[in-house]
Amino acid sequence: MEVLDASRWQFGVTTVYHFLFVPLTIGLSFLVAGFQTAWYRTGNERWLKLTKFYGKLFLINFAMGVVTGIVQEFQFGMNWSAYSRYVGDIFGAPLAIEGLLAFFLESTFLGLWIFGWDRLPKKIHLACIWIAAAGTAMSAYFILAANSFMQWPVGYRLNAETGRAELVDFMATMTNKVALITFPHTLFGCFLTAGALIMAVALWHLYRKNTPDDDRKAFRSAAKMGAITTLIAMAGMFVTGDIQGKIMTETQPMKMAAAEALYETEQPADFSLFTIGSLDGTEEVYALKVPDLLSFLATGTFDGKVLGINDVQKMYEEQFGPGDYRPNIPVTYWSFRGMIGFGALAALIALWVLWSMRKGRTPASRLLKWLVPFVPLMPLAGNSLGWIFTEMGRQPWIVFSLLKTADGVSPTVTLAQILTSFIVFTVLYGTLAVVEVGLLLKYAKAGLPDVTPPPPSDDTPDGEDKPLAFAY
Repeated sequence: MEVLDASRWQFGVTTVYHFLFVPLTIGLSFLVAGFQTAWYRTGNERWLKLTKFYGKLFLINFAMGVVTGIVQEFQFGMNWSAYSRYVGDIFGAPLAIEGLLAFFLESTFLGLWIFGWDRLPKKIHLACIWIAAAGTAMSAYFILAANSFMQWPVGYRLNAETGRAELVDFMATMTNKVALITFPHTLFGCFLTAGALIMAVALWHLYRKNTPDDDRKAFRSAAKMGAITTLIAMAGMFVTGDIQGKIMTETQPMKMAAAEALYETEQPADFSLFTIGSLDGTEEVYALKVPDLLSFLATGTFDGKVLGINDVQKMYEEQFGPGDYRPNIPVTYWSFRGMIGFGALAALIALWVLWSMRKGRTPASRLLKWLVPFVPLMPLAGNSLGWIFTEMGRQPWIVFSLLKTADGVSPTVTLAQILTSFIVFTVLYGTLAVVEVGLLLKYAKAGLPDVTPPPPSDDTPDGEDKPLAFAY
C-alpha cells in the first residue's frame, strides 16, 4: 500500500462515517420542529411527547456529528496539505462561513431550545428549533458549495507564480450549478433518512404488546408522518437526481459513462439494472436492461447520445495530456445502483406501512416486523453509496480538470504515520459507533416521556427565576 492509497482510505472512512450522522441531524431537526409546531398549534399532548422523544434521538446524533465532523476537517491538513495549499483560497471561504455563521447559529439556538423548556415563551421556544434546523441546512449548503468546486471549478483564476487557484468571484462559487442541484438532492436524502428512522421506531412500539394505548395513538401519528416523509423525499430525490444526472453528463461525462460501465458510445443507450460479466464491465454475459433509459437520464431524451468511456478517455487525453482518466468502474457501477436501490426499497416499505395503517388498522405483517430494524439503515446505505459514487467517479481528479488526487497528498507524511492515525481513528470510531447505537436503542426503547408538568415548589418564591435545567 502506498501513501496515496492509505490517505484515500483514511479520508473515505472518516467521511462516510461522519455522513452517517449528517442526514439524520438535518432531517430530524426539521421533523422535530414539525412535531413541536403541531403541539403549539393544537395543544395536543401527544405532539409534545413526540417532540421530546425524537428530540432526544436528534440531540444524541447531533453531538456525534459534531465530533466526527471536526476530525474530518483535520484530514485536509494531515494527509492532503498539497491539496489544501492549492485550493485553500477558495475552499476556506465557504468552510469559514459555515463554521462562523451556520454552525454557531444552529448551536446557539439549539442550546436555547434544550434549556428553554418552560422558561421561554412557547412561540420563541418554537422559533429556536426552527432556526437551529435552518442552520443545519445552511451548514450543508456551504459545505456542498465547497465540494461542488471540486466537481466543477468556477469563480477562480490560476496564479502561475504561486501555483494556486485563487478566488475571484465568490458568488459564482456559491451559485455553482452543481451546488444548486446537489443541495436539494442532499436535503431530500436527509428527509428520507430521518423519515425512515421515525417510521421504524414508531412501528417497533406499535408491534410491542405492552405499549400504552395513549402512546400507541402518538406512535401511529409518528409512523404515518415518517412514512409520508419518506415517500415525498424519495420522489424529490428522483426529480433532483434526474436533473443532477444531466448536469453530471455535461460537466463530467466520464462519470456518467462509468455509472453504466459504458465503454462504447451509444445512441440511444440502455440502462442496466444489474450485469453479470467481468468485474470491470468490459465483457458482458447477461444484463437486465431498461431500453433507452440511460439516454434519458443523461440527455433528457430517449434517443440521446451518451459518450462511452473509450471516447471520453481519448477526449481527455487530447485536453489534459497522456494518462488514465477512468475511475474504478466496478465501484461506480454498483454504488450508483446501490444508492438508488436502497432508497427505493425504503420508499416501498413506507408505502406498505401506509397501506397497512389505512382505516385505523395496525400493521400486523410478520415480514414487516422483521424488516423494521433494517429500515433506517437503507437510506443511510443509499446516502453513503451516493457520496462514494460522487467522489470515486471524479477520479483521478481531486479537483476536476485542475489537480489530480495523486498531486494533492501531503509530501512529507509517511505511510507509517498514516496507518497509525488510520488505525486510531478506526478503533475510536468503532467505539463511538457502539456508544451511539447503544444510546439510540436505549432511548428509542424507553418509550414516550411523561410531559406532566411538575407541581410548583414551595422553596422557590414567586417571581424568582428558576435555575436553568437540562430538559432531557
